[in-house]
Amino acid sequence: MRPNAARLVSSRTASVFLAVLFLFPFAGCNNTSQPSPDVWATVNGTSIKRDEVDKYYRTRVSPEGQEPSQEESLSLKLNILDELINNEILLERAKKLNLVASDGEVEDKFTEMKSPYTEDEFQRQLKDRGITVDDLKSDLRRQQSITKLMNREVVAKISISDQDVAEFYNSNKAQFNVAEPQYRIAQIVITPRKEPVIRNRKNDDATNEAEVSRKVKMLMDRLNSGADFAQLAMDYSEDMNSAATGGDLGYVPVSSLNQSDPTLKRTVLGLKAGEVSQPIVLKDGVRILKLVAREAPGQRGITDPQVQQTIRDTLRNRKEQLLKAAYLATVRDEAKITNYLARQVIEAAGKLPDAAKTTFPAKQGTPQN
Repeated sequence: MRPNAARLVSSRTASVFLAVLFLFPFAGCNNTSQPSPDVWATVNGTSIKRDEVDKYYRTRVSPEGQEPSQEESLSLKLNILDELINNEILLERAKKLNLVASDGEVEDKFTEMKSPYTEDEFQRQLKDRGITVDDLKSDLRRQQSITKLMNREVVAKISISDQDVAEFYNSNKAQFNVAEPQYRIAQIVITPRKEPVIRNRKNDDATNEAEVSRKVKMLMDRLNSGADFAQLAMDYSEDMNSAATGGDLGYVPVSSLNQSDPTLKRTVLGLKAGEVSQPIVLKDGVRILKLVAREAPGQRGITDPQVQQTIRDTLRNRKEQLLKAAYLATVRDEAKITNYLARQVIEAAGKLPDAAKTTFPAKQGTPQN
């Protein structure tokens, strides 16, 4: 039986911990003998141990839901281990190029992560995930170091020429023909229920009406003080589909608005471009909307600034993903990797009940299994 969606949960902390999420085939194994059982892989002589994989596994799987099968558990652990192998390779490269994040950079990021929580709430979140402050700071340093490496080795080398833009436009002209009025909308969603999956950067989730009221007031106070809507959406919106993009829903045609809640439609039609709405109370929670732009129907020309930006963003994202994949493949080729867990899975034909098991920390008032 497959686990339900509430069981396999990707948390914000996990995205912080595993910043470079490229999954590639395992590198060729060498013929060295199996080390101690708790070592699941080595990268250029550096060990990656079982407890590290289990730590990240706990951030991906909720202990409240249905337990994953042995095969699903091992598959997820193999993926996590491969990500940790990639991160170790990239971190070693960052060290060689003197791009390791400084103590000050790590402390700034740590402070930013703690800011939405009281000290008790923050410590409880760490305890629930079975990690320490030192674990978190270590992973923040890794994340920031890899980001600096990728910015220097990949992002800085990307350029989009006018010819690239023209070729894309000519090949996708129909994409820029607006058939009816459209409204580019961003949203922040707050609900009074516990969400099975939270994708915002603060891992913030209101679970009752009182928490919704406090959260809405906090958000409106910050918006009225000039805070960036997209940043607040990424930090606090409880909509798993749009939080990561700053609440951006893209362009919504007027025909779709006609099928939405009448209150939402009236609100959108009454906003000016760049304006943020008052909180809208709906059956499923509260929404705060921003009208990013309003589009009249017709063909958009290549000189339109929005068309230019859309094309350049699209081409840049494509090139960035391609170059990151190629860069990682290159540095993996230069590394000496042994994946002992993968060997064990093959040798045991997938039957590794001990390796598939992970112990979750007991929550307050809950006995440990």
